[in-house]
Amino acid sequence: MKYCTILVIHSAFLPMPVTKFELIDLRPLPPDSRASAERRQRDIEALRGIAEDAITDARTDSEIAREFISHGELGPKSIVNTQKELFRFLTWCREEVRKPLRQLSVADLNAYKEFLRAPPPDWVSTTKWPRSDERYRPFSGPLSDASRRQAMIAVKGLMAFAEQTGYLRRDPGALVKNVKTPTASRVTRYLTQDAIGLALATLEATEGKTPAAQRRRARDRFLLVAFAHTGARLNEIVNARMGAIYTEGNGRWWLDVLGKGGKPRRLPVPPEMLAAFRQYRAAFGLLPHASGFDETPLVLSSRSRGLARITDEAASDAIKALFAAAASAAAANGDADTAANLRQASAHWLRHSMLTNHANNGVQLKTLQETAGHANIATTAAYLHKTDNERHDEILASLNGKNIL
Repeated sequence: MKYCTILVIHSAFLPMPVTKFELIDLRPLPPDSRASAERRQRDIEALRGIAEDAITDARTDSEIAREFISHGELGPKSIVNTQKELFRFLTWCREEVRKPLRQLSVADLNAYKEFLRAPPPDWVSTTKWPRSDERYRPFSGPLSDASRRQAMIAVKGLMAFAEQTGYLRRDPGALVKNVKTPTASRVTRYLTQDAIGLALATLEATEGKTPAAQRRRARDRFLLVAFAHTGARLNEIVNARMGAIYTEGNGRWWLDVLGKGGKPRRLPVPPEMLAAFRQYRAAFGLLPHASGFDETPLVLSSRSRGLARITDEAASDAIKALFAAAASAAAANGDADTAANLRQASAHWLRHSMLTNHANNGVQLKTLQETAGHANIATTAAYLHKTDNERHDEILASLNGKNIL
């Protein structure tokens, strides 16, 4: 499990950072870690303003942030995202308002919310430099309302945790409203079965001139079929292992994944996906099926000599490349609408498509909720609608040549 390392933040007892965006250590704390007596003595002055009955060992803002990240309710991906957001926030506290958390007001937090809308130029770089590079900047541009909302959720979560543990006497974040984002009344990012079929046909027509190209084609076909049939999230498929596809001997095949918050879920594997899995493994020189104990990554790099896992970003790019090729094919056939949808589509669109199709075909919402891994059934209910074309045709069919005017 990899976590980003970011450095030390505001403390009156530490030297000022060498660079404005010097790293802050926001790594999760090791289990059962306790502050040493030496640190308690060193930070004795920092006790001012902290409640006597505090249930935290944190004496600096970075330490309470580490405790917040480590307190057990965040999954691996959420930890990385929270580290990124809190690095931005704590750096802003130090560099822009020059206040520790204990001095922040509601107005300060609202100011940070606006800061995210348009970070100043010296906070921005369109090139993603490594964090160790002095050219590194926390932002690549202004954040969308959805991204600002997520950023403030992390900030408000930290402030609430700091108050609950006694590090802060009050939580100004409780009075800061969440960023409002436009919400659609129904899910619209999905592909028709014809569009998905076109993507698959376009892939099948691709020539595999080299062994690596043949492996990549087989892998990408499996990815496309797996996402379309299971509705799994991108990282759920990429983080799975070969042994996660199995049967219990009753003719039913399953795929085990870990969803949000590390919650396990098993998904039905239909025959078409099983066939794609077998072809994919054969292309990599593997037996048709893995044992249940096989820890080999489920999604392999086609270029690596060994059996190396690809990244989430590489898997996403592979799916987008398939859709781009299919979009060109649709445009060549004069189907501009399908081409436009495919150009925007991503792996997550296949999740939406799978859930929408099953909802429209009468699968019970409770079944879909468990398959999708939704915490709230209302989220699943958003998929229960007919496509616009189906609704259009149904309305016109009801007229049956009658003039209602």
